Amino acid sequence: MAATRGLAYFPAMATDAGSDLPPHAPLGAQLREWRRRRHQSQLALALQAGVSQRHLSFVESGRAQPSRDMVLHLAEQLDVPLRERNRMLVAAGFAPVYPERPLDDPALGPARRAVERVLEAHEPYPALAIDRHWTLVAANRALAPLLAGVALMLLEPPVNVLRLSLHPDGLAPRIANLAQRTTISAELAEHAEPPRATAADVVGRSSKRNEP
Repeated sequence: MAATRGLAYFPAMATDAGSDLPPHAPLGAQLREWRRRRHQSQLALALQAGVSQRHLSFVESGRAQPSRDMVLHLAEQLDVPLRERNRMLVAAGFAPVYPERPLDDPALGPARRAVERVLEAHEPYPALAIDRHWTLVAANRALAPLLAGVALMLLEPPVNVLRLSLHPDGLAPRIANLAQRTTISAELAEHAEPPRATAADVVGRSSKRNEP
């Protein structure tokens, strides 16, 4: 953990435990997975995207080769994160279009400073920043007192904020509306990116441990 301007920065570490799809899954499998995560039937997506269900079925089965614009259009309808849209493009035979940089990239300096200002502005109240997998990236000084008494194993990087919040050895005993919080967290987890240990799995495991 590194500190700067009163903020705590946590080392970025991949959490590659478990994946809904193999690394090089075909486009059809990725579309079906995102439809499942968004609770969309094939017909519903076809109507929303303005294409025939037959064509969408052919795309998912691999019998039709979609254009680059069609891949991006379907991804937009499913609210697929940009990183995963790149993955879909590659699976369809196209080059990625969305650049990706690490947080410490000099080009992201203005973005980091913006995050710092937001976190600092919340003091004396705790505030934190997370990545797409709910991994803790940065926090202001007010977070430390809130974590007093939390099991050390939950604070070892990478720190998963959902696990920290819902684990019985974490913040769960301090949350008055824990049941409601667990439900909301599960819904939010549905919009997390699928590769890596899913946030939904973290919520599920923590919920079971909190049952009387």
